[in-house]
Amino acid sequence: MSASEHRLYFLLQLVAHRLKKRADGALKDSAGLTTAQAAALSIIAKDGPVTQRFVADKLSQRESAVMTMASRLLAADYISRKRSPSDGRAWELAITQKGLAALSDIKAPFGEINALLDKNIDAQDTERLAASLKNILAALDD
Repeated sequence: MSASEHRLYFLLQLVAHRLKKRADGALKDSAGLTTAQAAALSIIAKDGPVTQRFVADKLSQRESAVMTMASRLLAADYISRKRSPSDGRAWELAITQKGLAALSDIKAPFGEINALLDKNIDAQDTERLAASLKNILAALDD
């Protein structure tokens, strides 16, 4: 059967929405973060200090959206911000100790989401699904 006959677009949207809703609730409870904030915080922790533009590019978001997110993370003391030494117009973001603790706090909720996926998709199908989703992303980037 075709993607249309299976209504794959609708199913992908529905699953993505429900997973995000569940993950957002669990992350809010454990660390006071949304999934988008957790993604940004992970990028800053891994690659930081980084510019807001770098985070926006990694998340495929507008820089203005990252600026709003960074403001919330700053207010929560999860990140620090200073002017870039190489570009006085840019801000560099770095993770704080509180931010590192928050990343630690979200491991269990993400573990539960991944366990749900592992329980409902066998290993072989997981490999094929991951490859297919990466192919779709690449096709959308063309």
